[in-house]
Amino acid sequence: MKKENAFQSDLIVEIEGLFGRDVIVVKNDANYLQGIPDLLILHPNGWAMLEVKKSANEPYRPNQEYYIDLFDKWSFAAMICPENKEAILDELQHALRTSRKTRVSQR
Repeated sequence: MKKENAFQSDLIVEIEGLFGRDVIVVKNDANYLQGIPDLLILHPNGWAMLEVKKSANEPYRPNQEYYIDLFDKWSFAAMICPENKEAILDELQHALRTSRKTRVSQR
C-alpha cells in the first residue's frame, strides 16, 4: 500500500492528465483551516475538492466530513482513496466537463 503523500502526488499527475491545460490542482494547508480537503481542483467549468486517504479504512479527522458535505453541495467534493479512485475520477470528470449552468439546473 502506498503512503498517502505518494498516492496524492500520483493522483495530482493523473488529474492533470485527465484535464490537460484546463486544470489547476492546488494542495490546501490543513494547518490553516482544520478539516479542509487536501486538493482544490480549478477548471473553467467549475471547481472541486478532494480529501485524499491512503485507504477506505482511514478515519476522518475533525471537520473533514463537514467540509466534504458542504463543498459537495456547492460544487463537487469527495473522499478519494485507491479503492474508489476510478469511480471518483469518473464523477469528477462528469462534474467538470458539464457546464455549471447545466449542473445547477439539474439539482
